Amino acid sequence: MDIYSLFWSAFVAIFFIVFSVDMYVTRHRDKKISIKTALFWTAVWITTAILYGAAIFILYPAGKEKAFEFLTGYLTEYSLSVDNLFVFIMIFSVMGISEKSQPRMLKIGILLSIIFRIIFILFGIELIHRFHFVIYIFGAVLLYTAYKMLFMDDEEIDPEKNLFYRTAQKYFRVDVNPDAEKMFISKEGKTYATTLFLIFILIGTTDIVFALDSIPAIIGITTDTFIVITSNVFAVLGLVSLFFALEGIMHMFRFLKHGVAVILFFVAVKMLISGFYQVPIIASLAFIIFTLASSVVTSVIVKEKPEPVKIDEK
Repeated sequence: MDIYSLFWSAFVAIFFIVFSVDMYVTRHRDKKISIKTALFWTAVWITTAILYGAAIFILYPAGKEKAFEFLTGYLTEYSLSVDNLFVFIMIFSVMGISEKSQPRMLKIGILLSIIFRIIFILFGIELIHRFHFVIYIFGAVLLYTAYKMLFMDDEEIDPEKNLFYRTAQKYFRVDVNPDAEKMFISKEGKTYATTLFLIFILIGTTDIVFALDSIPAIIGITTDTFIVITSNVFAVLGLVSLFFALEGIMHMFRFLKHGVAVILFFVAVKMLISGFYQVPIIASLAFIIFTLASSVVTSVIVKEKPEPVKIDEK
């Protein structure tokens, strides 16, 4: 087995092990997962990704450059994945999904995220290889995405505004049960779609939007298919554990969206000037680490302003 096949095999094995363990830990508990436990498992999976990057550095051909590309891509995609989790939290809240059912919903969301990302990765890389000018289009898309993150308010999650969600409700009888374990059930000889199926539609279409945003970001760092796919998939592994940690430490990520926007702006500029200047990968990695750290530190230091007390005038 050559070194490339060995790394691919190790990657696939790690993916199945991490995903299985993560789901087992979150589902086989009688009580809610504590922040401490969730953070522990999150740290385990982050460490796993770092060790894989270290193996690339030591063993992979052109390992030093590829390892920095892997870590830069991983940090960029991980920060975008955390933003994705915030949307999942909002969806579960709006749909009234119980804590018991959330791990299963997360599993669906993460699997869809992986599938869509890989599809868009392969499509995007092939486009750039055939038509290099596409990289400038991707750069422009990232600039607009960064602008939206910085200057536009987050939209409220409203399932009724989702075309696919509305279509599903139109053509299927729906059994509204947030604890349903199957996508379709049979009642009195009739087939009903469940809340699980509607969530599948809602999360799936949301993931497409996130994939469209995140893939140009990683392609702006490298077009090596192996690095792009592995850094992306590692970024979404362990998100189930992180989900339960985020519910208790949301304040530490209040300015994460601003940090992600700055990173996307940086990558967009890097893509737009790629025709006459290549930003060193080590400089990109240092900038992304500094930006993410600054956004977390700022979130902790800058206190959220209390909402003004409303006084009823009678």
